[in-house]
Amino acid sequence: MKLVIQGKNIEITDAIREYVTQKIDKAVNHFQNLTMEVDVNLSVERNPRITTSQSAEVTIYANGAVIRAQESSESMYASIDLVANKIARQLRKYKEKRNDKKTHAQVKTGTMVQQKPVGENLIGDRTPELPGEVVRTKYFAMPPMTPEEALENLKLVDHDFYMFLNSQTGEINVIYERNHGGYGIIQPRPGNGDRHKEQNGNGSVSPDRTHPQTVS
Repeated sequence: MKLVIQGKNIEITDAIREYVTQKIDKAVNHFQNLTMEVDVNLSVERNPRITTSQSAEVTIYANGAVIRAQESSESMYASIDLVANKIARQLRKYKEKRNDKKTHAQVKTGTMVQQKPVGENLIGDRTPELPGEVVRTKYFAMPPMTPEEALENLKLVDHDFYMFLNSQTGEINVIYERNHGGYGIIQPRPGNGDRHKEQNGNGSVSPDRTHPQTVS
């Protein structure tokens, strides 16, 4: 298992590195066959108004899936403890899902209920503060999957959105948590000249119509 530890506004001392390694090894001990790489990012907010300024984020790449957890507190060591426990629970959930895959394949995890354009206000009252620069670029495998499988992966990454390659359309889609409950899917609407086209009855070619969907 490859373990990468990085820090932002904090020096990764030998003591911190040893503590992270110990906690992560314990968290993934029963999931070694699933875990390929573990990225740990430790950061400290410089804003004095933020009391829980010591953050620990763990991202695990497990056989095509991405499992993520993040915790913050007033102490970096406490944050490491919290995130290690959380990622262990996420791994356990992922392993149970894999073991029950045959059973789950017979039961729909989500139902497509309506097809309508996505409203302009996707984030509602949430107004995130965007950084002035790109501070990190992430690369990860994107195997084709159905929206139902993407929903299961969304529950593992500790985010309110998940980007995936839709196996049904070949398009990059985003599944996200809706403000009023349920989940939505954002997908591109092909225009003229798009590769996704279909031939109509009189022999002319018209764009395939793709609509945003809602998963509940």
